Amino acid sequence: MKKKQFPPLGIWMATFGVFALFWLLAATRHSLLQSNAYDLGLFDQWIWLASQGLPPISSMEGVHLLADHGAWALYLAVIPYRIHSSVQWLLSSQALTLSLTAIPIWLLAKQAGLKPKLCWLACGLWWLQPVVFNTNLFDFHPEVWGMPALAGSYWASRSNKPWLWFSLLVILLGCRDGLILVVLGIGLEQAWKKRWIWAFAAVGLALGWLAILTRFLYPYLTGKAEGPKAVESLFSYLGGSLDEILINIFTRPQLLIENIDWVGGIEYLVLLTIAIAPFWKKSSLPTLIGSIPLIMVNLLSEAAPQRSLIHHYSLPIAVIAVVGAIDGLGINPQQKLPWRKLAWNVAFWSVLAKPWFFSGPYLERMGSLTDVQRAIKTIPAKSRLITTSYLVPHVSQRLFISFPKENKLPSDLKHLDTILLNPKDPGWGSSSKAQKKILTMAKETNWSCEAWNSGFELCRESKSN
Repeated sequence: MKKKQFPPLGIWMATFGVFALFWLLAATRHSLLQSNAYDLGLFDQWIWLASQGLPPISSMEGVHLLADHGAWALYLAVIPYRIHSSVQWLLSSQALTLSLTAIPIWLLAKQAGLKPKLCWLACGLWWLQPVVFNTNLFDFHPEVWGMPALAGSYWASRSNKPWLWFSLLVILLGCRDGLILVVLGIGLEQAWKKRWIWAFAAVGLALGWLAILTRFLYPYLTGKAEGPKAVESLFSYLGGSLDEILINIFTRPQLLIENIDWVGGIEYLVLLTIAIAPFWKKSSLPTLIGSIPLIMVNLLSEAAPQRSLIHHYSLPIAVIAVVGAIDGLGINPQQKLPWRKLAWNVAFWSVLAKPWFFSGPYLERMGSLTDVQRAIKTIPAKSRLITTSYLVPHVSQRLFISFPKENKLPSDLKHLDTILLNPKDPGWGSSSKAQKKILTMAKETNWSCEAWNSGFELCRESKSN
């Protein structure tokens, strides 16, 4: 009789312990004014608008929720927002899915025949991925919700459950258009294994969803033909549209050679793999092939954050890396716990993860907390507000919210009735000069202003104006 493969109670308890820790850290960072308009405030406003039955079109970007990255999974958050609108739903769900990804990883380890200690090790390798810890703290991104589905898809594939596998890939794609690259990579892995039907299914699903987004959904929502939102800005050296970029990749490869950041790319690959690579074996190669499309895009991108473990762009690669480690451990499933390799992994986690931010960078705005709380309490929910990027997630549940971008300042104040800025600490994407200009405009038009020692100034449009 076949043994049941359910994870033991200890794994569930550890998973929810990690969830509680992750949520606590993310909520603490948010309360310390370290979250930002992009992306926590942006997603909070979108989902709040949808929960109120209003068109989910961001006042900061001017785009529809689905036109951002085709993430239809975001509509699932509308349900809890209708019960109680809070940005904590996003922070807690992110922490929960990151911690819960360990459950399908445990199932994969058990499926590979690993003994219990090695199954625990596999879960630990996931929790100890630096990009997992850092992503949990870096605001909110819906692709995080898809990580349990990604890990589960490997278990479903190896259990020969095609419909479950395909359904999990559909869920994965619903979390962000960039995950098309991951599904393409899974198709490559299946082709390597000569599972041709599975390979064609994955590639067909990825390309089909890309076609739906670029030929139908995005043009319908934006009124113009365009590809995924990030493509043109991240690969401008290859062209101005998705079609042009794809053509130039094959017809003008010299553009890639001339523009790639070779030093940064090598550094990225080293940082990405150094902690977990000792667990890989030759048997890990087919699984690791699945990360190639996403790694290549990150390497070729003009945006340096895509080659950083601080941001979320490499998170799916971390799942694939851990599955590859399970494949490596499966060569000798009854081996002793490899303490040296584990110590190596922990050492690099301590270097590449950022828990020490809580002892320094995240404490920089503590002196402003009282002033900010007082100011926010006086701002009505219907106010049309412009504020610093790090305050946006605290006041984003309104029809109009914006922050003073250095390259996109308002020419007048006719669309605003409230200003809350701090030229001493202008935040991301802004500058002291930009914020002083807006405050000067308000004072010159007789707005009523109040200042605090922390540098914050709150201005309201005078009723007589």
